[in-house]
Amino acid sequence: DVVESQEHYKSRWRSIWVMYLTMFLSSVGFSIVIMSVWPYLQKIDMTADASFLGWIIASYSIGQMVASPLFGLWSNYRPRKEPLVISTAISVAANCLYAYVHVPHSHNKYYMLTARALVGFGAGNVAVVRSYIAGATSLTERTSAMANTSACQAVGFILGPVFQTCFTLIGEEGVTWKFLYLQLNMYTAPVLFGAFLGVINIILIFAIFREHRVDDMGRQYKSINSDGEGSDVLDQNTEGSIDHVAVVALNVLFFVILFVFAVFETIATPMTMDMYSWTRKEAVFYNGIILSVIGIESVIVFMVVKTLSKRTGERAILHAGLLIVLVGFFILLPWGKKLPNIQWQEIKNNTIPRTAPSEMLAPFWSLPELQLPSNHTAEPVGCPVTQSWCLNTPMIYLAQYISSDVLIGLGYPVCNVMSYTLYSKVLGPKPQGVYMGWLTASGSGARILGPVFVSQIYTHLGPRWAFSLICGVVVVSLLLLEIVYKRLIAFSVRYGRMQE
Repeated sequence: DVVESQEHYKSRWRSIWVMYLTMFLSSVGFSIVIMSVWPYLQKIDMTADASFLGWIIASYSIGQMVASPLFGLWSNYRPRKEPLVISTAISVAANCLYAYVHVPHSHNKYYMLTARALVGFGAGNVAVVRSYIAGATSLTERTSAMANTSACQAVGFILGPVFQTCFTLIGEEGVTWKFLYLQLNMYTAPVLFGAFLGVINIILIFAIFREHRVDDMGRQYKSINSDGEGSDVLDQNTEGSIDHVAVVALNVLFFVILFVFAVFETIATPMTMDMYSWTRKEAVFYNGIILSVIGIESVIVFMVVKTLSKRTGERAILHAGLLIVLVGFFILLPWGKKLPNIQWQEIKNNTIPRTAPSEMLAPFWSLPELQLPSNHTAEPVGCPVTQSWCLNTPMIYLAQYISSDVLIGLGYPVCNVMSYTLYSKVLGPKPQGVYMGWLTASGSGARILGPVFVSQIYTHLGPRWAFSLICGVVVVSLLLLEIVYKRLIAFSVRYGRMQE
């Protein structure tokens, strides 16, 4: 063991800050086009429908889920600079491909699908980022570093749509450079900006990033990644086996945490349209504001838990975070007697006083004979009668929805940071690339299944069933946490090398 020099300390934290930037850019790569994917898809390929849009959105998470364990494994045996540069280069190339998906004469939607899947594949480097930060920080530094990492990720998700909004000033037509076959418009400018940021990231990795590794007490020792040969690393602190029960439990808990948040952000727009008769434009606008506020709230929470965890410990905070999420979803359960407005009632009341019952029960798109007055919106609002639960399920009041937003915006970031921190501490000084890859993959899987859950349970059975099941899942996760609570301790503490 070597006492860490001041120069090593500065170099180590410069490298960690480069990792923060990499995490920020990976989340920007997801969110910077999320609002414009659908109109751009409709513009370049008229054969694309809403279900294909779902595949394009999911392709990012699928790509990340596949890539995370691969990049994690790579980083265990080779210098981390290699998977970091290659993954970022893949994201840069994928963003450039996205900017050119309008060029082919056919199958444009499949090129867009490929581009988004490759962006997600490149974002698999978050496993490398988190494994590096876990190995380059002591136990006392770990929670703060993981909180900063998650905060950078959250800021990326928040600023991505802001960048997109700024680029809308260019307009749909924008500028065309025929010799490059490039259209610079509101759809392509964001991804080209993302590619530019990726190039800067690669330059910083080459110029600033260095391999550093410290043990749980902060003492410097040689990194396995410095030369790719594991035989050169001889450190007694790596002796001992990892508690795989704790590892599996934390993977399950992390899956649940990201699953319930994916359900929450997916269900926001359809639920508010059903409950409050908002139009598509109103739902996107209001929920965009709400999610932005939640994002800001999350960043504040990330900063607060760094201090709070030093007093109470990560396990207690994770327990509290899950309880807050449970209360947040419990509040969303429908109660009272007031039913939501029904779409066919809205159409009937504004058009034809007498409508046959069979016509009332038909979906609105099968009623071409209805002539809406000029002062009425052509877009039906309210809860569609095709969702049978709309006829007997009480509405969720706006106060319930806002209260739930605040609580979930508080509980989710707490759970996110604590699960990553506990996971890295349980793994200890051993190379964490593959394990972090599996954790990232479980989170990506949750983000894929969340929208599927919404489309099936909420649409067919309604909010009472959907939120009751979510509450049940969170209760089970709390029971799991209770069972493994004593096992969620740092590797060094488990083997008596440090006191908790």
